[in-house]
Amino acid sequence: MNAITWLHIAAGLTALAAGTVAVAARKGGTTHMAVGRGFCVAMLVLGITAAVLSPRKTPPESSVGGLMVCYFVVTAWMAAHRRGAPGWPERIACAGGLLLGLAILAGAVAAARAPVPNPAPPGPVGLFVLGSLCLCAGLFDLRFVLRGALSPTQRITRHLGRMCFALFIATGSFFLGQQDVMPQAVRGSPVLIVLAVAPFGVLLFWLVRVRRSRRLPAMRATSG
Repeated sequence: MNAITWLHIAAGLTALAAGTVAVAARKGGTTHMAVGRGFCVAMLVLGITAAVLSPRKTPPESSVGGLMVCYFVVTAWMAAHRRGAPGWPERIACAGGLLLGLAILAGAVAAARAPVPNPAPPGPVGLFVLGSLCLCAGLFDLRFVLRGALSPTQRITRHLGRMCFALFIATGSFFLGQQDVMPQAVRGSPVLIVLAVAPFGVLLFWLVRVRRSRRLPAMRATSG
């Protein structure tokens, strides 16, 4: 294995460890912020190296997963750290998300029409799903740019959703895409599926908790 492959593996393991701690830690706390920065850096390295390595595989795979990781991590970080009206970074990210989503959908159409299907993942259906998700995220970015502001709840929801989706790409790629390195006893096990989709369960938990914590003070103020 070359240096890029080792860097990709190290970034993936670091992202899984940091992401687990970040989702469990109190949001906005010192631990969450410190580990979250490490998670962002690791995920960016993971995405960039994945985009570089995927076309080199046999058969060649698409780089869209790695590019989507970078887009979702960057926009999630901006949602948490760049408050106020959207600036040029948000506009550039919006354009990038829209163009990436459209490019992935175009790739899905081309893959579906190919006379000889490419056996490498994600395939036409996978590309269509990923492209649709990326395009939807880009449209939400466009809405934010046009409206010019996000409420605190919208900002937190945006941050949590995009970070957890990026974490899902990491967990899904590891637990489902690397089963050949797993012990024989757990290959194909439902446990791996649960671990892969766990970020969505964590996302649901924190979204409910955030919305409840922000609703209770308002209810108390109204009743008082």
